[in-house]
Amino acid sequence: MTMEHDHHEHSLAQDLAAMMRMASNRRQSLRWLLAGAAVLPVLGCGGGSSSSDTSTASTTTTTTPSTGTSTTPATGTCGLIPEETGGPYPGDGTNSNSGGIVNVLTQSGVVRSDIRSSFNGPTGVAAGILLTIKLQIVNANNSCASLGGYTVYLWHCDRDGNYSLYSSSISAQNYLRGVQEADSSGNISFTTIFPGCYSGRMPHVHFEVYPTLAKASNAGNRIKTSQFTFPLATCSEVYATSGYSASVRNLAQISFASDNVFSDGTSLQMGTMSGSVTDGYVLTLQVGVSA
Repeated sequence: MTMEHDHHEHSLAQDLAAMMRMASNRRQSLRWLLAGAAVLPVLGCGGGSSSSDTSTASTTTTTTPSTGTSTTPATGTCGLIPEETGGPYPGDGTNSNSGGIVNVLTQSGVVRSDIRSSFNGPTGVAAGILLTIKLQIVNANNSCASLGGYTVYLWHCDRDGNYSLYSSSISAQNYLRGVQEADSSGNISFTTIFPGCYSGRMPHVHFEVYPTLAKASNAGNRIKTSQFTFPLATCSEVYATSGYSASVRNLAQISFASDNVFSDGTSLQMGTMSGSVTDGYVLTLQVGVSA
């Protein structure tokens, strides 16, 4: 399921109360449920961002075929995606910096498919090569049955390797963060930019899985925290374009074998890629969780 930017001004409690009075519309209302909390000011370290994509187009393409995200319930055998650290920049209310607790899950506008721009006040837009992320959430304990209604909060760094809300130059922005609810086949889609490679880590995307959209407003309800990554060939293609020059050096100094998250294997966390730097890329990944 794909949803565009949404803007609501009511609090979570108000929205829930309203929907209880409209039982026949409750599920549809939950899809657009947003919490009304202000962006907390935060301070940190990091670089900067620009408001438009200045990347230079290339004709190089990734040849790995993409089967796309399944539109029918999955059946068969799938692995349970590994539990991983959320890292120091989750923005889900579980940590804080000098400005206080950092939590986008309770902010109005966080439920959206296109996460390239900031929301709920800030207006910054993350520049970079277009990336569409397609996940399918399935039950690893039940023949990979699709988990419709399960919800993902996803975040990653910008092309300079900085995280919104934390890195000093973009601490007032909250882009590259968003929440989506899976459709009846467990499918979720995000529109974003290809993340940069910062020192000490292979390129990656963080995400948390929740059993429902309503429960995604509180990190204590998450049932899985994990990360996924990209084929090395795709990373090299993207980082050869304008705007990603620092990633070339950082990628040369790290490998999957030495990465502190992916050193034990990437078989369940490696996205299947299609596309090019000119047209943008599509990543697809089946995410097995316990349900």
